[in-house]
Amino acid sequence: MPAISFLGWVHTILGISALLVGFYSLARYKFIKARNLSGEIYLFATLIVAISSLLIYHQGGFGPAHVMGVLAILAVMVGFLTERKKIFGIFSPYIETIAYTSTFLFHVLPAITDGLRRLPPSDPFIDSFEDPLLLNFFLLFISMYIVGLGIQFILIFRNKHLA
Repeated sequence: MPAISFLGWVHTILGISALLVGFYSLARYKFIKARNLSGEIYLFATLIVAISSLLIYHQGGFGPAHVMGVLAILAVMVGFLTERKKIFGIFSPYIETIAYTSTFLFHVLPAITDGLRRLPPSDPFIDSFEDPLLLNFFLLFISMYIVGLGIQFILIFRNKHLA
């Protein structure tokens, strides 16, 4: 695994910071919203992290981490447009929630992959993308994402003012 570049460190630190702010936003408001300061900071940081990811992953060309970066950019754009313009009518809160909450997956999946491939430096936990440990982490995070979306959908359905 190559050493982390300066841009890689900035990307990593900003990505971890974004996730912390995003978790705060979810804990406080139950949703990520650009109209809340914490949501705005999270979404802006997410855009920077996603854009920087397109510049730093150089392991075999355009790969899954790049796809996650592109998806994160698209998710922020769709969520923001939907939050502002309600372009999907009564389904807008659901689409916005899917878009913004999906950005967590687009942060976490590449981060956990990179972390497990780098740490500990002398003997990383995994050496393959097919490692069962990595796949189990993916399954865990995807399950958490689905449960979290389900909870958010119930909150939207029950309390339209939350969305």
